[in-house]
Amino acid sequence: MKKLSRRARIATGGAVIAAVAAGTFGTVSANASSATSATSAYSAGAAPVANVKSGDTVTSSRLSVDAAAEAAQAALDAAEKENQKVTVAVVDRDGNTVVTLRGDGAGPQSYESAQRKAYTAVSWNAPTSELAKRLAQAPNLKDIPGTLFLAGGTPVAVKGAPVAGIGVAGAPSGDLDEKFAAAGVAALGQ
Repeated sequence: MKKLSRRARIATGGAVIAAVAAGTFGTVSANASSATSATSAYSAGAAPVANVKSGDTVTSSRLSVDAAAEAAQAALDAAEKENQKVTVAVVDRDGNTVVTLRGDGAGPQSYESAQRKAYTAVSWNAPTSELAKRLAQAPNLKDIPGTLFLAGGTPVAVKGAPVAGIGVAGAPSGDLDEKFAAAGVAALGQ
């Protein structure tokens, strides 16, 4: 690799400093103009504070990251004991992915399928094998974005209310996927 002369290093350094300064100036200018318009919107100079009554808010339980990781690992361990290559996903009450473990050799489709099964299970607070049976009466359920009505998803509930969903995909049958997801749920009760 050719070494740059002192003059070339100084010129390169000057160009970098000029680029950084121009970016910083643009950011400062943009922030200053937004700050000016924001402060003019509030004559007191501070954002209003709402004193919300306690009855106007709700608190929701969520599975901790540690618990989600424990459940996912238990489901993956159960699959590996039966030589199955699967992916396990745990989603929170809102369907956001908390943990995903892709087992060695799991197919590429299993990642998204596991997430969608977990989302479907928590959304309806029911195992996806049961939900798949409901499609006969309501076939349009399958059109809801993000859902997958195949066996392999199991909800996690506290006092009957769903707090998470565990989805498993990649085994040769949905029944096996759901068996492994149930092993993840069972690990939380120990």
